[in-house]
Amino acid sequence: MQPFNEALSIMAVGMITVFLILFLIVLIGNLIIRFSNKFSPEIVAEVKSKKTQSTSENTFAAISAAIDIVTKGKAKVTNIKKI
Repeated sequence: MQPFNEALSIMAVGMITVFLILFLIVLIGNLIIRFSNKFSPEIVAEVKSKKTQSTSENTFAAISAAIDIVTKGKAKVTNIKKI
């Protein structure tokens, strides 16, 4: 029974060590994110010109036409978001 108890104790120490290290990683990551959000300047959104608006209208029309062809008129595009 001695080797079995030693194996269980080593496993417990290893699992606790891994848990503590992962906890520290998450804690330090959250602190870095909060610090950088507090002290870094915000990015100002750029105003789109008419050229990009016409391009997006053309893109919307092309995507709508493609989906209409693929679904044979059963689907309708209501919104397009860039991911």
